[in-house]
Amino acid sequence: MTIAVSSTATGSRRLGRSVAAIVAGFLAVAVLSLGTDQVLHVLQVYPPWGEPMWDPRLNALALSYRVVYTILGGYITAALAPYAPMRHVAIGGILGLLAGTAGAIVAIRVADLGPNWYPIALALTGFPCVWLGGLIHEARRAQ
Repeated sequence: MTIAVSSTATGSRRLGRSVAAIVAGFLAVAVLSLGTDQVLHVLQVYPPWGEPMWDPRLNALALSYRVVYTILGGYITAALAPYAPMRHVAIGGILGLLAGTAGAIVAIRVADLGPNWYPIALALTGFPCVWLGGLIHEARRAQ
């Protein structure tokens, strides 16, 4: 006995899985980044929330773990994508670039939370890092 599944239902399921893959990668980056930030604030490595962080070493530290987490986010997106993993990674990367650019504009023009190079670097490294994560997934899958 076979059950006919409409192409609309199948298309909706694929779209839902596609959205979930992109959201999962994005959430992994956000949760890991903010979690690490919180630990470093509690340990008093970083100044209290809301205060500027002008020490370039601290900004470099934050950028370094965000780069790693963003690569992981790209890997997660590619691994969960129901088809065309790198297309999903590209969409996630573009959304991240847009969010990072908006965040940089707010950080520079409104919030004044530290040196301008840091939010600019976050915005510019997002897409290449998420893409690298997708490539790592693809290389591992090919093995």
